[in-house]
Amino acid sequence: MQVALVLGNAISTVKHRSLENVKLLVCQPLAADGRSRDGSPVIVADYMGAGAGEKVIITSDGAAVRELYGLENSPLRWTVMGLVDPSHNPPPPKSKKEAKR
Repeated sequence: MQVALVLGNAISTVKHRSLENVKLLVCQPLAADGRSRDGSPVIVADYMGAGAGEKVIITSDGAAVRELYGLENSPLRWTVMGLVDPSHNPPPPKSKKEAKR
């Protein structure tokens, strides 16, 4: 599982039937500091109702998600597993100067 920032919605004209009526998001995975980007953005299924600008917890364990939601033969891989409380703000990363002290 990883924290990610929701960049916006993904629109598709055709979806696998197991993903009909499922909102798709574009999410940017974040590094452990909660601010730095960690890789490329991913398309994520959202069963939680997240919105642009929110931080979410995502997982790439498609098998567990398919079991959790009772989806057989679904291509689903990434999904939102939880919403990060907006009051949770990790401390800012230390500057290189402060880290040397």
